[in-house]
Amino acid sequence: MKTGSLARLVSALVAVLVPILFLFPSAAGAAPPTLDLAIELDPATRRLVVQADLSPASRDFRFELHEALEVTAATADGKPVAVRPTGRRGFIRTWLVALPPAADRLHLEYAGTLPALDRTLDHRDVLQGLSPVASAEGSFLPSGSGWYPRPAALFAYRVTLTVPGDQRALVPGRLQSEEIPADGSGHGSGPGSDHYRARIEFAQPAEGIDLMAGPWVVRERMMPRASAEPVRLRTYFFRDLEAIPGLADGYLDDTRRYLERYEAEIGTYPFAEFSVVASPLPTGFGMPTLTYLGADVLKLPFIRATSLGHEVLHNWWGNGVYVDYARGNWSEGLTTFMADYAYKESESAEAARAMRLGWLRDFAAVPAGDQQSLADFRSRTHGAAAAVGYGKAAMLFVMLRDAIGEDAFRSGIRAFWQTQKFRTASWKDLRAAFERASGRPLDAFFEQWVGRAGGPAVTITAADARRTAGGARLTLTVKQNAPAYALHLPVQLVFPDREEMRWIDVEPEREAVTMDVGAMPTGVRLDPELQVWRMLGQEQLPPILRQWIIARAPYLAQASAAPEVREAAVALAQRLFEVKPQPLALGDMSKASEPVLLAGLHADVDAALKQAHLPPRPERLAGRGSAQVWTVPVPDGAPVAVVSARDVESLRALLRPLPHYGAQSWLVFEDARLVERGVWPAPARLIPVWHTP
Repeated sequence: MKTGSLARLVSALVAVLVPILFLFPSAAGAAPPTLDLAIELDPATRRLVVQADLSPASRDFRFELHEALEVTAATADGKPVAVRPTGRRGFIRTWLVALPPAADRLHLEYAGTLPALDRTLDHRDVLQGLSPVASAEGSFLPSGSGWYPRPAALFAYRVTLTVPGDQRALVPGRLQSEEIPADGSGHGSGPGSDHYRARIEFAQPAEGIDLMAGPWVVRERMMPRASAEPVRLRTYFFRDLEAIPGLADGYLDDTRRYLERYEAEIGTYPFAEFSVVASPLPTGFGMPTLTYLGADVLKLPFIRATSLGHEVLHNWWGNGVYVDYARGNWSEGLTTFMADYAYKESESAEAARAMRLGWLRDFAAVPAGDQQSLADFRSRTHGAAAAVGYGKAAMLFVMLRDAIGEDAFRSGIRAFWQTQKFRTASWKDLRAAFERASGRPLDAFFEQWVGRAGGPAVTITAADARRTAGGARLTLTVKQNAPAYALHLPVQLVFPDREEMRWIDVEPEREAVTMDVGAMPTGVRLDPELQVWRMLGQEQLPPILRQWIIARAPYLAQASAAPEVREAAVALAQRLFEVKPQPLALGDMSKASEPVLLAGLHADVDAALKQAHLPPRPERLAGRGSAQVWTVPVPDGAPVAVVSARDVESLRALLRPLPHYGAQSWLVFEDARLVERGVWPAPARLIPVWHTP
């Protein structure tokens, strides 16, 4: 699971529009403007009442609020001022207030009934944009949803939260105090009222404020540090999560482990808190001082070993150093490299290679028209963007480390943090840090990998060897597409008794590279460990479900005639694809020009495959689980993915889990539980060496 915060997406849009003065307040040496909020939220009735105090950036101050919220009072330095709505954008209304010339501080009061929490939303719905929502089960007011007036692009804030006594609430920041009802549970103390109150401050320049509330049980532990104040670690878990033995303690233990790891690698953790907060939605958001994760996700055994570390690391990259979104989001790639990929490297070389292969296969599934440069990537709103912003960006750091060396790379990371902490930074700032650390120019490297969309298609077209007195002289003819990249390429030399890795540098579209070797090689492989971002050859590209998920004009072919099965297949296809699929008759499957999804019950699917002259159900999947999914390469046509289920209930059970497995070629499910998965094998091609007499 990757972080995809609506808050950061909206902040990106704001950052493009606001004056440069407010983009870089810390760089200019000025303290950020401060927003004070007093908030009362009743999740059961969804009623929100807010008092806001701020110093506007201009006399004619425009601010945005959700359409459910109405301004009830406005004063400037204690005197009433007029405020009126001036326009709207979706569910957001713009308000205008004109301040008198001498007025310095604006006081706003507003209130309304928030939309209800919709538990049917999936992760795509949440990433595409979410209103502030409230419910006794859980409330989430995202930063970009218009629940508070934003004084500037970056600002500090102080928040006082009041919710009913059976609820807890928080925003990112330092907990200054909290009052808990006398009969409540958790930590803190209070006068025994029937409400929970918390005062939270965020003194650094922040991009926005996310508010969360829920009927949580709070568990706390302090993490001492030798050279800085202790860190307050917390879990905010629903009672069913809290009841799972060892779960909350495990999250607290692993949070501390990740904080200590990244303090050693990067620099001191910049905050005094970190909380793991359970969400009723299928979210995966990283925010300063906390992560907001779906309750069902928190139960999964692998999340603590993967996603938790990713979210902790975002407190350095994205929440500690801000992203200059107008020039490209670098933080997701750097976080993926230092978290997800680093964990695979620690596991084994094979696991790390498998992740690199997944990135390259994901990218190969992106249509050419949907490929974007890293400079244009803002956030993960669909699969094509994720293949670039996470996969390509992470691979850039793999290649950079190979180019400048481990020591220089680590020095560059630490220097970037020390220089840019709580500032807005771009790819250019990253480049400058690594240039200073390595003592070499890197402008060409960053220009081609950040500024250009796509990737090189590079091949070895010929390999010739001639015996010499010391062994042999090997000549490789390397070809790439135009315009050519400056490439640092690994090449594996295969001898009768061993293998050897060499690195070569190529720049033109076609170049002959010569090297002396100790013996006559029998073959060569280009980049067999997949250490360079490139378009893989077809021999390394068995179809994966990502091709269907992000297809521009996919088709759905129905194998079964029963109405309830066809209805379930349509629902599944609409959930799997990012665009609505078009129906396709079974007899027209061979004529399709875009990926086809064939769905139905087992016997009907087998008959449809035979009718279309496609390969039968793979033997390794036959008879296993309640549903099977697999991809079929079609040499002379569009690829076909097959969803075959035992019954209509088994087909419906795939609605939620199936879209999460785009990197796979085949899957076996027992109801909604994944039993097994895999990618069809595709080894690197061996190029034979021609021995010249």
